[in-house]
Amino acid sequence: MTFNLDALGRWTQLQVMPVAEEAIAAYARATDDEAALALGGRIAPPVFAIVPVWDVLQEAARAMAPEEARKQVVHGDQDILISAPIEAGMELHARAAAVGVHPKESGTTVILKTETRDGDGRLLNEQYVTEFYRGIVGDGGGGERAPDHRMPKELAETDPAAELTYPIADDITVRYAEASGDRNEIHLDQGFAKAAGLPGIIVHGLCMMAFAGRAVLASQGNRSPAAVRRLAVRFSRPVAPGDRLTTQIWNGHDGAVAFETVDGSGTTVLKDGLAELGDPGGGS
Repeated sequence: MTFNLDALGRWTQLQVMPVAEEAIAAYARATDDEAALALGGRIAPPVFAIVPVWDVLQEAARAMAPEEARKQVVHGDQDILISAPIEAGMELHARAAAVGVHPKESGTTVILKTETRDGDGRLLNEQYVTEFYRGIVGDGGGGERAPDHRMPKELAETDPAAELTYPIADDITVRYAEASGDRNEIHLDQGFAKAAGLPGIIVHGLCMMAFAGRAVLASQGNRSPAAVRRLAVRFSRPVAPGDRLTTQIWNGHDGAVAFETVDGSGTTVLKDGLAELGDPGGGS
């Protein structure tokens, strides 16, 4: 099975999306956010950045990987680099491209990149999405690799500075699917999830990422989504609704925060978390 290397670096057409206050507020409610700016629909939580790029991201992935291969894909990493927050009233212009293909013995890693700009062309954020195609090794590869976000060894060898735990509501996958546009049946249908080899419905990885980002901000005494300049994670294990997430936080230098998240049994579900924080410019 081969990947379409001709698609490397080929951007999708721009998708335009106006940002309504209710869309921001709905995403905040779906992820149990506590920030007044997000719940009021003024400034989007950082992981809301996936909403305007969701369709173009799927388009870029399909251009690279044959449909049969898409059945074997897992979401490995997500890295959101934020130049400016998404705010209500903006008109967003989003595009995506596959920028890297890297075969190895156990499968193939595909790197997808997205860009979101406002109506004036100002860059708001870039995202790197790492997909891993299990057991599928292409004939060749090339292109970019995703930026590194591994926890520094000197931090990993110390005790975390903070630890926060949040429960996961039983209905969170339904709420998140509606707010995000990700209606994959593994998050909504027990029978479908079990047929896919899962124990049952699992929580969206990006929803878990939003929980972790909220914990990072809370650990720094900050409630403003505008403070986040980067948020990156590696997804390591699925989580079921009704469980709980505990995020351990290590404070680095110059606004960098490393974190990992475990479920109720203590199993690590998010690894190599990295957040970079800056001045939110006010708000809460």
